Amino acid sequence: MTRKRKQQLAARNFPSAQEEAAKLKAPSRYAGPESSYRLAFTDTAFLLQEDLRPVRMQLELLKPEMVQREHGIEATIVIFGSARILAPEVAQARLREAEAQGDAQAITRARHAVTMSRHYDEARRFAALVTQASSSLEQPIVVVTGGGPGVMEAGNRGAHEAGGASIGLNIVLPHEEQPNPYITPQLCFQFHYFALRKMHFLMRSVALVCFPGGFGTLDELFEVLTLTQTGKVRKRPILLFDRQFWVSLINFDHLVHTGMISAHDVKLFHFVETAEEAWDLLRHEFGLDGALEQTHAPAG
Repeated sequence: MTRKRKQQLAARNFPSAQEEAAKLKAPSRYAGPESSYRLAFTDTAFLLQEDLRPVRMQLELLKPEMVQREHGIEATIVIFGSARILAPEVAQARLREAEAQGDAQAITRARHAVTMSRHYDEARRFAALVTQASSSLEQPIVVVTGGGPGVMEAGNRGAHEAGGASIGLNIVLPHEEQPNPYITPQLCFQFHYFALRKMHFLMRSVALVCFPGGFGTLDELFEVLTLTQTGKVRKRPILLFDRQFWVSLINFDHLVHTGMISAHDVKLFHFVETAEEAWDLLRHEFGLDGALEQTHAPAG
């Protein structure tokens, strides 16, 4: 049987939705905005109606799932952290500017920003380590962030600089107009619903790494801890960067002492201080030490 004949036999019986949308044009009499004469799946005003919320939620779940599947992404490491943590060079520049202006309060804030900027560097180096070390595995581990600035930018930047792909799960927020520029374009997603974004953080994750942050970071962290504690998701490593920050912010011992959590609940996470310490812990947890040594061993 010829190739052309095979193609004819395997041809679609019906035109695709894309083909229909491309070729159909509404008659001029019914082309106005008040007309209902358009395909439902091309009618934005229809899709945005209140009753269509379940459909929009389904689409927001499906789109990132299908795209990641197409790109063969099966394992991710999630990096959480503050959008307000600056790159060290930016923090230093703002400190110099504040000192030049002589504003005492601005100088104090700028000095804090310089201190916290070390987390940008650690997130950047950690993402690069993950990307480089796992690139030779049969199934590389892909870094995923919330797609915004700060620690999220550092994570995507580290993966980008290491020559690997990374994912950004951006969400529509008033103060974050654009995703950071280091996300792999094919893997940069925009969300409306926080709940569905959270699902995509966890669906492929093999570990979660949490840097210092505010309400958003705490929301993500406690969501993961609660799901893990209650057995709603499988256990996976949860790493908290900067022990001093976390124990100053949350009195875990008090939660245990008052019976609000069990003593073994504090074993759901580990404190780490550096990118190297975090990756060493993870590769030991995943049993990758031997595999990485083999894949990086010299030939012969």
